[in-house]
Amino acid sequence: MRAVRVHELTGPASLRVDEVPDPSVSAGQVLIEVKACGVNFPDVLLTKGMYQFKPTPPFSPGGEAAGIVRAVGAGVTSLAVGDRVAATMVYGAFAEQIVVPELAVVKLPDAVGFEVGAATLLTYATTYHALVDRAALRSGETLLVLGAAGGVGIAAVELGAMFGAKVIAAASTDDKLAFCREHGASEVINYSSEDLKDRIKALTGGTGVDVVYDPVGGSLAEAALRGTAWQGRYLVVGFASGDIPKIPLNLVLLKGCQIIGVFWGSFAMREPAKNRAHAEAIFAAVAAGKLTPAIDAVLPFAEAGEALGRLDRRHVKGKLVLRP
Repeated sequence: MRAVRVHELTGPASLRVDEVPDPSVSAGQVLIEVKACGVNFPDVLLTKGMYQFKPTPPFSPGGEAAGIVRAVGAGVTSLAVGDRVAATMVYGAFAEQIVVPELAVVKLPDAVGFEVGAATLLTYATTYHALVDRAALRSGETLLVLGAAGGVGIAAVELGAMFGAKVIAAASTDDKLAFCREHGASEVINYSSEDLKDRIKALTGGTGVDVVYDPVGGSLAEAALRGTAWQGRYLVVGFASGDIPKIPLNLVLLKGCQIIGVFWGSFAMREPAKNRAHAEAIFAAVAAGKLTPAIDAVLPFAEAGEALGRLDRRHVKGKLVLRP
C-alpha cells in the first residue's frame, strides 16, 4: 500500500509517498480502507519533532481518517466489515490502510461523507471535551476563541454557539473574522489591529469573558487572561504560536479564575468509551445540520507536504483533507 511518511524531522518538506507493507489486524482491532484523512497542526509539529510524542522516522503523520472497515479482529463486536467509519490516532493516518483499536472508531451517519468525516473528529472532539468536560460551558455564558479561524478554533466557535454561548472570535485578519461570523460568532476581534484586552472589556460591558479557548498561546495569553471574568475558566488547548507563555499567577488569584489544561489525546486514551460517546454526539449534530465542518481544500497524498506547509504558514481556514 501507499503511505505518506516523514523521513527527516525537518518539517513538511520531508514528506514523501512510499510503498509500505499492508497492515494486519489483531484482536480488538479494526482494519480500515482509508478514503480521506484530516490534516491538523500536530501533524506539522510531528514533522519537526516538536510534538509531545516523537516517533522515529520514517513514520506516517495523521491523527484522523475516514473510510470503510475491511477486517475486524477477534473480540470486536460494535463494528463489522463494510461499515463506514471515522477513526482517530496519535499518528499514522496518512496511509491507504490503517489498523486502530475498536474504541477509537465511530460509525459515520449516512448523511456524512468521507471528507467531512475525516475533517471532524480531532478538532471537534478536542473542543467538545474542552467545553463540556473541562469548562462546563453553560448557555448564556460568553466564550472567547483565540485563533478562531483555524481547525480547532472554528470548531469552538460552532460548538460554543450550539451550546448557547455568546461567542467572541479573535483572529488575525478581517477575512478570517468574516469566516468566523459565518460559523456562529456573535462578535469578533482582530488582534493584529486591536488591543485584545480592551476589546474584550468593551464587548462584555467591562465584566470579561466566562471562558477562554486558547489553542495559540504566545503573547495573546496574558491579555486574554486579563480579559476573563470573575471565576472565569481559561482553557489551555495548545501553542500554535510556537511560544509557551509564562503567566503571572497573581491574575488567577485576583480573578478567582481557573487555568485548565485540555489534553484531548490523553483523555481519549484514558476514557475511550466516553470519548466515543462524544464522537457519536458530534456526528449526530453534523448529520442534523447543527454543525458544518469547514473544509478549505481537498488534496491528494502527493501534495501532503504542500498541505502541511499551508497549515504551518497559517494559510488555512477550517481544515485541509488528503485523499489517497
